[in-house]
Amino acid sequence: MAPDLPPSRLLLVEGADDEHVVRHLCSREPSIPDFAIDDKKGFLRLRDAIGPEIKVAGRIALGILVDADDDLDARWEAVGHQLRQAAVDPPTRTSAAGTVVEGKPRVGIWLMPDNGSTGELEDFIQRLLQSGDPVWPRAQRYIDDIPASHRKFTAGKILRAQIHAWLATRKEPRKMAAAIGAGDLNAKDPLATQFVDWLRRLFS
Repeated sequence: MAPDLPPSRLLLVEGADDEHVVRHLCSREPSIPDFAIDDKKGFLRLRDAIGPEIKVAGRIALGILVDADDDLDARWEAVGHQLRQAAVDPPTRTSAAGTVVEGKPRVGIWLMPDNGSTGELEDFIQRLLQSGDPVWPRAQRYIDDIPASHRKFTAGKILRAQIHAWLATRKEPRKMAAAIGAGDLNAKDPLATQFVDWLRRLFS
């Protein structure tokens, strides 16, 4: 039996939540070509995989989806360094619409949440909340009112806790990605549309 060939179109992500959100957003967009997703289980492993994945034979396009975290410029430079080591010349700054570098392979970079702000996947998800959602401010207050001495999460993960508190109020409490499929999150928000357009430009 012949071994499976590496996918010609591949998106690298930091975690399972990223993968599931991407899949749910793309499930509504049949115009995007099929692509594989590789959960690298953390930024450091993803960063170190960039060079080898660019060099895979037959690779048409490689996407890099990472959180900006607390320092957008530092994260961009960390990704850019790996690209330059692999003979890919990225621009000096991110593009608000998501970066795509033409070449063989084509390489795309998206820094969560929006290529211009610090943050992570949860910041992206917050932007997809339906306008005027009455539960969201209550979920925020619930987490904010927990004394610091009783919190099991760090200050930097407050938004993540608030998002999951909001998710717990759904008809069928579910993960972030499933809330997109259920219509609890707005997959047609301009930010979601821009993200999907980036995937289309990258993988088409």
